[in-house]
Amino acid sequence: MSENNVTGTGSAGRIVLVTTSHRVAPGLLSWTAWHTLRSADRVLCADPDHPQLPYLREAGVEVEIAVPDARELVGEAAGRTVVVLAQGEGESPLTDGLARLAGSGRTTMPDLELLPASYDLPGARLLDLVQVMDRIRLDCPWSSLRTHRDLAKYGIEEAYELVEAIEDGDRDELREELGDVLLQVVFHARIAEEDESAPFSVDDVAAGIVAKLIHRHPHVFGDATATTPEDVRELWLRTKAQEKRRDSVTDGVPLGQPGLALAAKLASRVRSRGLDVPLPTGDDLGYALLAMAVRAEAEGTDPEAALRAAARAYRDAIRVAEHTEQSRSTEQSRSTEQAEHAEQGRGAGADG
Repeated sequence: MSENNVTGTGSAGRIVLVTTSHRVAPGLLSWTAWHTLRSADRVLCADPDHPQLPYLREAGVEVEIAVPDARELVGEAAGRTVVVLAQGEGESPLTDGLARLAGSGRTTMPDLELLPASYDLPGARLLDLVQVMDRIRLDCPWSSLRTHRDLAKYGIEEAYELVEAIEDGDRDELREELGDVLLQVVFHARIAEEDESAPFSVDDVAAGIVAKLIHRHPHVFGDATATTPEDVRELWLRTKAQEKRRDSVTDGVPLGQPGLALAAKLASRVRSRGLDVPLPTGDDLGYALLAMAVRAEAEGTDPEAALRAAARAYRDAIRVAEHTEQSRSTEQSRSTEQAEHAEQGRGAGADG
C-alpha cells in the first residue's frame, strides 16, 4: 500500500487507510484527512471506542462500525472511495490480505492509499513513558510502594552508569543509560503526584526547567548579547545568583558528591568570583588531594574524570595481570599432569 494523494476514483475504486497518533489530541487531523473523510462514500472503523469517532460524528462524518475482510472490501470499493479508520494497533490482517490479492494478479485492485492523518511531534514518545509509568505505579507490587528515599540510590547508580557509557564511547549503551536516567525523573515525578501537602507532576517538572532555561539564556530568548562561551557562562552565573539570592558562593554545592568533584566545584566557585582564598594545609592526605584537585580545576582538567581514567587504566592492568597469572597457572598444571603421566608410564614399564 503506497502513500499518495489520489484525487480521482477509477472503476475499481479507492481504498484509503487513515492512521492517527494516540499522542496527538483527537480531532486534530490534517486538512487532507478531513477532506478525505468528509468526501468518502463510506467510512469504516472496527473499534467502537476509537477516540476519533466523537469528533468525526460532530463534524458530520458518518462512521460504520465494521471492517470487511480484504476481498469484501475490494468489492465494496468498486467505483467508490472507502475509508478505513485504523485502530491503534493497526489493521495488519486487512493490509496483509490486500497485499496478497494485489500480488496474486487475479484481482482487479482499487487504488490503495495510506493516509497518516496526524503525526507525532518530536518528544511525543515521552507521553508513552508517562503512561507506562502510571500503569506500573498502580499495578506493580514493588513499584507502587517506592518512595523518593527508596529510589535515591538508583539515581546515583544510573548517573554513574551514564558517565561510564559516555567515557566508553558506546552509543547503544549511551542511549540505554539515558533512558534509565529519564526513568528516574519520571518515576520521582509520578510519586510526587501522590503527596498530600505539596503534589507536583512531570508537567510541573518540565515547566520549571523550561522557565529556568529561558531565564538563564537571555542571549537566546531576550535582548542580552553573548558571543563567546565565557560570555554565556557569565550570564548564567549572574542570572543564577539573582534567582537564588545566596549568601555564599558555596551555597548550592552538594557536599555529598565525590571528594575530588566537590573540591573542584568549590575551586570553580572561588575562581568565578575572583576571591583570594588560601588553601588550608595539614599533614593529612586529604589536604594534598585538595591541592591537586584545585590545581587541576585551574588548569581546566576535571580531576574526577582524570582519576576515573587512571583507575580504568589500572583496572585494565589488573585484568592483564590476572590473565597472565591464569595462563601461568594453567601451564603449570599442564606440566604437572604431563610429568605425572610420564612417571606412571615408567612405572608401568618397570612392572612389565
